[in-house]
This record gives sequence, structure tokens and C-alpha cells, in this order.
Amino acid sequence: MLEKALTGDLRIDSSRPARSVLRLLARRPGRMTIAVAAFTLKEIPMWFLPVVTAAVIDIVATGGSVRDVLVWFAVAAVLLVQNFPNHLVYTHNFMTVVRDTGADLRNALAARLQSLSIGYHTRASSSVVQTKVVRDVENIEVMLQQVGHPLLSSLVVLAGAVTMTALKVPEFLPVYLLAVPLALGMRWATARRSRERNEQFRREIEGFASRVGEMASLIPITRAHGLERTAVTRVAAGADDVRRAGLHLDMMNGRVASLSWVTMQLLGVACLALAATFSLTGLLPVTAGEVVLLSSYFALLTQGLTQLLMLIPVTARGMESVRSIAEVLEEPDLEENEGRRRVDAVSGELVLDRVHHRYPGSDGDALHDVTLTVAAGETVAFVGSSGSGKSTLLNLVLGFVRPTSGRVLVDGVDAQELDLRTVRRHVSVVPQESVLFEGTIRDNVAYGIPDAPDEMIRAALREANALGFVDALPQGWDTVVGERGARLSGGQRQRIAIARALVRDPRILLLDEATSALDVASENLVREALGRLMRGRTTLVVAHRLSTVRQADRIVVLEHGRVVEEGSHDALLARGGRYAALHATQAS
Repeated sequence: MLEKALTGDLRIDSSRPARSVLRLLARRPGRMTIAVAAFTLKEIPMWFLPVVTAAVIDIVATGGSVRDVLVWFAVAAVLLVQNFPNHLVYTHNFMTVVRDTGADLRNALAARLQSLSIGYHTRASSSVVQTKVVRDVENIEVMLQQVGHPLLSSLVVLAGAVTMTALKVPEFLPVYLLAVPLALGMRWATARRSRERNEQFRREIEGFASRVGEMASLIPITRAHGLERTAVTRVAAGADDVRRAGLHLDMMNGRVASLSWVTMQLLGVACLALAATFSLTGLLPVTAGEVVLLSSYFALLTQGLTQLLMLIPVTARGMESVRSIAEVLEEPDLEENEGRRRVDAVSGELVLDRVHHRYPGSDGDALHDVTLTVAAGETVAFVGSSGSGKSTLLNLVLGFVRPTSGRVLVDGVDAQELDLRTVRRHVSVVPQESVLFEGTIRDNVAYGIPDAPDEMIRAALREANALGFVDALPQGWDTVVGERGARLSGGQRQRIAIARALVRDPRILLLDEATSALDVASENLVREALGRLMRGRTTLVVAHRLSTVRQADRIVVLEHGRVVEEGSHDALLARGGRYAALHATQAS
């Protein structure tokens, strides 16, 4: 529903980018009609001034009166003056459509990205996605801005020139038939090569964006190991690939532009020579003024066609961006929730019934025949070596991945039948590395609850052991935390994340290595805050440090995707099995 609300009837077809652009513009028919009408009026001087020029020349050639010249001057002046207000009307309406279309595309991409599965986001580079939302939409806006005016101008001039020539010298109309097919033929001949070059350039840009994103995220590691030169070399290799692809594209565009200009200019000169020949030989009754008229019209026509051919690079880049955006909007890997049962309340009982999960392309199950019941309000901890399936299990509970076979039940109902977006409103997650966004502490705590009262936020900060350091900041909870919370320490970020979870008052809580990256002092503060957060809630805990799971109602030991042990801390130690071995290893 959210995606439909944001996108309306927006449809993008990667196989028909031009039709998709026309469909986008047609979403605002009122403004487009006003824009085209205003443009048609403002362009009248373009095709009518040659008529005025021809008439004045003939008046002079035949010894006519000054009064007739002044009449034509008045007509020309009126036509020229009206250009200004109509140009403003056209610009306002057409550019409103262009900017609204850009906003529609960005909103559609954002909504689609929120609907795509976690698997898609695992595969896709965030830098590439950002390039599509920012650069590709901008390319489409630039294409519409730069192509719209000359395209409409060429159509209006062509219509006016053909009409006036039909009235004045109809015998000359076949000459116009040379220019348009020739221009279309040149466009057709270069279309495939242009598309291939633009697609290659786009792929190189996306790869380069991904490499730069990796470099930025790895700077602490790079700096710590003295690998700055290696990082620069990797980026330089990507930049060189972009340079080569861009140069090939530029050379192709240069050849097309030069060939287009030469061909159209030759046609213009040929038209002038032909009109003069007809007039001098008497083959057609063409006056001196009509020679200028015909030559002017053909010059305008070839000039407009040349402009359009020169804009082939911009058009090709815009069309390639349409195809790029369509890759996201047509991506089928959606998290399907539409039409499924909404959940308004959750008690917190979770059941995994003979659950198997295998990731695409994997040879074995990440989880194998897991059967487990978690009562409402119970705390269950999952331990095991890396790759044992702990995080996969949490992702199954969240619905980020679906069971390959078996069922996950929430309050006795198969999660496949539920709208998981409504279930997640009753769930909070505190991960190992809490992600905060650029904004104030208050904004981060109240994320998703814009009308949260100050008392509730303050109470959440207090319960999370965060109020002390927040009050000590110069701007208190109005302090901006920086990108990803960079201005706060790891323990402070984690306590803000706990406060965010407390404000939501979840019924189900997932803790994924929530204290493993902290020092002892911070860990104690966070663990104390987590104790308050877990009280009375169904809690699933993933931890490597066994000291953090002692107080769990039950501990489940996973190995190679299977449940190998289950029980309390003391019972598992007494059993002397896998948990006891892990405990002994950490204790030593």
C-alpha cells in the first residue's frame, strides 16, 4: 500500500524507455497541455518572421509603400513581444512537470527499495543504489530539460514551414521530405551503438561508485594496516575504466554530432541554391522574397534537426538511466505482504516447526530441522560457533528470510499468512553495531514515532542508562550525533539504540551480539539497561560471550544449523556437553 501511495500509476518499462518517459509526462496532462499551448504561441515568430522578411523584400523590390512595411513591422513586433509572457508560462508548467517527475521517480525508488527483500539488499551495493536514486534521476531531468525545448521547437517550425510553403510555393514541398527522413535515418543508424556505449559507461560508473563506497567504509582498516596506496590503486583502476568507457562514448558522440551538422548544413545550402535556380530559370514562379522565405524555412528546419541530433548523447544517457531505474522498479524479489492478515496486537509466543533454510547457491542448509517453542515473555539465548545458524534464526523470526521448508508461527499463526510489516511494529532489534542516522539524539530515539511526548523519551533514556551522558552534552538531546552516530562512543550509541527500543514498547525483542563490541564499563551499563528492556518481553539473544546469557530462561546450542543442546546455564554445565566445552574454553 505504501508503494502504491507513493508511485500512483507510475510504470517504467526497461524495453521501451521512450514510451516510459512519455507515460511519465502524461501523468500531469493539465500542465503539459498548458505548456505545449504556451510554447506553440511563443514560437510563432520562429516560423512567421520569414514571411514578414519575404513580404518586406518583395515590397522593396516592387517599389511598394512605406505604410505596408510599417504594417508588417507592427505584426512582427506583436508576435515578438508575446513571446515573453508565454515563455514564462511554458517554463513554469513544463519545468514543474519535470521536477515533479524527478520527485516521483525518487519516491518510487525509495518505496520499491523498502519493499524488496533483504536478500536483494544483501546482493546490491548501497553505492550503486544511491547512484540510481541520485544520478540516474538527475540524468532524466536533464534530458527532459535539454531535449524538450528543441523537440517542440522543431515540431512547431516544421508545421509552420510546411503550412506556409504549401500556401506560397507548394511545388517546393517535396524538398522538405529529404531532411526529416535523413535525420531519422541517422538517428536509427546510431541508436544501437549509442545504447551499448551508454550502458557500458553506466556499468563502469556503478562499479566505480561501489568501489568508492568500499574505500570509504574501509578507511579505518586501511589506515590501521598502512594500506593507503593499495586502496588508492584500487580506486584508480576503477577510475581508469570509467575514463576509457567515457572516452569511447565521447568519440562516438563527436562523430555523430559532426556528421549531423555537416549533412544538415549541406542540405540548407542545397535548398538555397535550388530555390535561386528555380527563380532565375523560371522553372517555378518564385520571387526574390520567396527565395529568402524558402531558404529561411529550410535553414530553420535543418537547424532544429541538427539540434536534435546533437542532443543524441543527452537522450541516450537519459534513456539508459530509465533502464537503470527500471532494474529496481522491475526487480521481482519482493517481500510479499499485500493482502495478508494484519496484526494489531502480539503476545509474543514464537514457534519454529521443523524449519529448514538454505540460502540460494549454497550446498547445505543454514538451519536444519529446527523445532523450538518460545513462550510469551520468555528469554531464550542462542550460542554456538560462527556459522552455526544463529543470525539466520533471528532473520527467520523477523521474516527477512523465509523457511525453505517448515513453519515459523507468531502467536500460533503461520508467519506466511501475516503482513510481517504489522508484526514488526511490535518487535525491536538491538544489533551488535547500532546504526544511528544524521540527526539529533531525540530524533533517533523517537524514530518512527514523531509525536512521542518528551516525558516518554526522557524515561526511555533514563531506563537505558543514557540520560546522564545526554544531559551532560552542550545541547542535551538536541545534540546532532553525526553520520551513523560518529560523534558518540560505541557504548553511548548502544544505549541510544536501547532507548529507541524502549520507546516502542515491543512485545518481542531480538538482541544480536548487543554487547560484544564494548569495553567492560560500557558493557555493564548496557547490560543493566538491557535487563530493564527485556523485563516482561519475549527475548531472543544471540551472543558469543557466554557470560551475557547466564540469566536466560533457556539456552539453545546450535552447531551446523542444528539444535544440539537446550537447557538452563547450570543444567548445560552439569551435562558436560558442547555448551560446557564452550564455557570452559572462554573461562580459560
